[in-house]
Amino acid sequence: MGNKRRVLVVEDEQTIAESVAARLRAEGFEVDLAHDGPSGVAAAAEHRPDLVVLDVMLPGFDGLEVCRRVQAQRPVPVLMLTARDDETDLLVGLGVGADDYMTKPFSPRELVARVHALMRRVDRAAHADPAGAPLVVGDLEVDAVQRRVRRGGTPAHLTPIEFDLLAYLAARPRAVQPRERLLAEIWGWGEAAGTRTVDSHVKALRRKLGADLIRTVHGVGYALEVPE
Repeated sequence: MGNKRRVLVVEDEQTIAESVAARLRAEGFEVDLAHDGPSGVAAAAEHRPDLVVLDVMLPGFDGLEVCRRVQAQRPVPVLMLTARDDETDLLVGLGVGADDYMTKPFSPRELVARVHALMRRVDRAAHADPAGAPLVVGDLEVDAVQRRVRRGGTPAHLTPIEFDLLAYLAARPRAVQPRERLLAEIWGWGEAAGTRTVDSHVKALRRKLGADLIRTVHGVGYALEVPE
């Protein structure tokens, strides 16, 4: 079955790794397993997965270093698993190229839903209109074809899902977007259980592009301010 999507699971806890792999295989994915940092990087180079499910705490070297090395080889969506619900750790993970994260313990059903959502995002990006002109909002320029962002003429390096979130907000300047809508449109989730994911990605965008760019509407969501 050459058209099956391939997922690499890098997880040192055998029970979790096998459970995740079994659930993903039941959904039709081909799954490869690795159980430490070095073998995770080697497996990514050998199998060229469509997506990586990556634990943060690994023997050898940690998941953050795995993510850096894997993304340097070839950009690929990464869903990080962390045992600690620490915002700094999550932002660091997003900063080294992870697209999403889940905190342990997690529901296998939710993990599969997030994998499907990341795959849909990749498909949307692949079918972007090649004739589409860059979106310019004030001093912000968002190029959907080249997937590049500049603010004030300065390039910013965004993860794929950060780009999609910014592009969605920039296409609707000043309009408040509820977290639940952003989850549905960007992540493809039909439930509001992951609103902290949105918050963390917004914080990462502010860190990279300026704290004044995205306005928080407390209790509702976010809006892109029109930059000067």
